[in-house]
Amino acid sequence: MIALHGLHLRFKDLCLASSLALLSLGSAGAVAQAASSQAKLPVQWEELTGPDFVKAIHAAQGTCILPIGILEKHGPHLPIGSDLLNARYTAIHAAEKQYVIVFPQYYFGQIAEARHEPGTVSYSRELQLAMLQATTDEMGRNGCKKILIINGHGGNAHLLPYFVQTQLDKPHDYVVYLFDQRTPATGGPKKKTTNDQHAGESETSKLMIVRPDLVHPERAKDESGADQNRQKLPEGVYTGIWWYARFPDHYAGDGSAASHELGEYQMNWWVDSVSRVLAAIKADDVTPRLQQEFFEKTSHPIDTPQ
Repeated sequence: MIALHGLHLRFKDLCLASSLALLSLGSAGAVAQAASSQAKLPVQWEELTGPDFVKAIHAAQGTCILPIGILEKHGPHLPIGSDLLNARYTAIHAAEKQYVIVFPQYYFGQIAEARHEPGTVSYSRELQLAMLQATTDEMGRNGCKKILIINGHGGNAHLLPYFVQTQLDKPHDYVVYLFDQRTPATGGPKKKTTNDQHAGESETSKLMIVRPDLVHPERAKDESGADQNRQKLPEGVYTGIWWYARFPDHYAGDGSAASHELGEYQMNWWVDSVSRVLAAIKADDVTPRLQQEFFEKTSHPIDTPQ
């Protein structure tokens, strides 16, 4: 009878242990499922559902990317939207390494110098700045408290730093960062050309990785991308017509020199660079604090210690 009682107790202990093991497995499974669910959240803003957007903002620590391109001719061989195609590819792949949300297609930049070319969409300077401000305001309202602009278009080189600087005009509860590097200064396969700017060797090589179906290298020689150097002004003098004076066909370089190897190296560099920038921005608690401190002081400058 005692032996049977002991056997019964051991059976109860075994059942309890089994139940605890199942609960533990269930808990671990739930954690793994939750982690898997978070890992599977799309990085592209337009692909998220409303409820998933909330999860995504938390997973991204309030960090979002605004990749900016333009609609302009890219020589005779590349698509009109090349700049955004490259920038968005970079943003999406960097976001998959360092989870953030990537804003949808944004083509509203500065491209007055190409208004004579087919397919160019050029907005007024007032609208460019208004659209950009409204977009970052809306991103901020939706929980993007750290917004990284990735610039894919050389013509935005003056516009975007000016926009970021003018974020100090009035208080915001978000910070705008700008990363405007697209090509490594050194390293990688040796380039064949020295004039490598718009639709040239590097840009064409990148598109071979991003959208090879849209690249037509056999057409790259249909036009000349040589510098025509038609202005004769002293060094340091700037005019808005400078680009047209040098490259009236909106082509600067030789896309026929492009290679898959160069494109792969440069795109990997770009993606890795943006991924590192994202990690630094997520960890940055100084910039938001200093910006808030600055805004508080601007409301009563007379009290600022001299």
